[in-house]
Amino acid sequence: MPRTQSKRLAIPGPASAGRPERPSPAKVLVVAWLLIGLLGSVWCFASPLMSAPDEPAHTVKAAAVARGQFTGSSTGVQGERLAVQVPGYIAKLESNLCFAHHPEVTADCSLAIDAADRGTTTALTSAGNYNPIYYGIVGLASRGLSGETALYAMRLLSTWVCAFFLATIFWAASSLRRFVWPSLAAAVAITPAVLFLSASINPTALEIGTAASVFMCLCSLLERSRALQDSHAKIWCLAVAGALLANTRPVSLLWLAVVVAAAVLAYNLQALGRVFRYRPSWVPVAFLGAACVFALAWVIGSNSFDSLLAGTPVPSDVAAVTMMDHTFIYVPEYVGVLGWLDTPPPPAVVYAWVLAMGVVFMVGMTARPLRARWSVALLTVVVLVAPVALQASSSEKVGWIWQGRYILAVLVVLLLACGVAGRFAPFRTSKRTLSIARWSLVAGALAHTYLLLQGLRRYTVGIAEGHVNWTEMFAPHWQPPFSWQGLTLAYIVVLGIAGYCLYRLLASPQGNVRDTVTKQGTHSSSVLSR
Repeated sequence: MPRTQSKRLAIPGPASAGRPERPSPAKVLVVAWLLIGLLGSVWCFASPLMSAPDEPAHTVKAAAVARGQFTGSSTGVQGERLAVQVPGYIAKLESNLCFAHHPEVTADCSLAIDAADRGTTTALTSAGNYNPIYYGIVGLASRGLSGETALYAMRLLSTWVCAFFLATIFWAASSLRRFVWPSLAAAVAITPAVLFLSASINPTALEIGTAASVFMCLCSLLERSRALQDSHAKIWCLAVAGALLANTRPVSLLWLAVVVAAAVLAYNLQALGRVFRYRPSWVPVAFLGAACVFALAWVIGSNSFDSLLAGTPVPSDVAAVTMMDHTFIYVPEYVGVLGWLDTPPPPAVVYAWVLAMGVVFMVGMTARPLRARWSVALLTVVVLVAPVALQASSSEKVGWIWQGRYILAVLVVLLLACGVAGRFAPFRTSKRTLSIARWSLVAGALAHTYLLLQGLRRYTVGIAEGHVNWTEMFAPHWQPPFSWQGLTLAYIVVLGIAGYCLYRLLASPQGNVRDTVTKQGTHSSSVLSR
């Protein structure tokens, strides 16, 4: 190996003889899937049915698609929702929104869902012209079941599908030469908002999970582009995640292009070319391409960008200026605004995540080699500019529609890009560093738990401005399945296990570069460092 190349590969990092170099990626995938799925399942039961934004509309759409109705009937009038035929208990879900937008109203105001009401009924949905792929998956859980059981089954199916793709972030990250900062970034990126959305019937959750999976899997493939023999599973994961991402929401095709561009900027086009030329990748790439063609055809053919909700028109220039002024007002929504945007997170939770995101962002923006910063820069521009452009382009037709969750998929990928860019930054496993890591994980677990309790308080006893009523939760007006106490205890236990596993991952030696060169070849390692 040339001397100059050897110097370039001499990246500082801990390595201990006789200790495992890195965790098994397969074990990381299984453990991460179980833990994220369990955390999402707690949110699934902690949030009353139909308490997530637009959940009734998405539920009606899912039930309709599962019964063969990919679109509905409409007169073509702007603001008129599409009509579909679904079971009666699903058609009447909007009558259970008595607590929406009213944080002081508890969830016991909802009417009981009649599981026997399974007759075909006409229902209206504002999601009628959306791509049917996500809805077809989730709607399967409503076949053969009825009432609350069917609705919780739909939620749980969505939760565990999303959890799988979120778990693939850690799986792909653990296969990188330097996995500590990418793994830390992944932990920060899975905010309470991500878990809350994944526990509802809403395609935004799948959009977030698949976008993150596409980015990290592609980064792993690009890093190993000269030695892809053991990466067939990641190639297929990338293809499936990309296909689902393209078919989640109308704007998701754009997000797919942005995510792929960001990953390539973090490495180089030559590495992408090697992935494309690798023969076993041809079928997955063709599958992904066909899925993108279908997604584009659906967007054009069904007019998916046309909102089925009427709003007060806003001049585009006013909308653009207002959005620029409100750029950071949406930060709490990235962390976890619950309910129908009526339950903001406690300030302590927001501060904790802003601090964590700031650390990850600074690691990415100060990363070396400089090439990796271009990925971070691109995603930063998209996070700042896309909301302004998308809102301004539609404001004169449908009014004000923007919510923070619409850009959350790109924000999650931005944090992952920071971790990938900063993966070569030294992370020395000294006593002080590990102590900081332990306390940071404890703080993160407390923030997660605090927001869960805030949501439970909102629905069990209500939240009224100026009224502190935490103790009233022991005499609740409404109880979720398994009780709020049981769900909180389960959440703490799972968070504790997740924190322990992440700590073990951070404390694991990453091996030295010379071992990696021996295993993968000199040429492979030289590509990784560019």
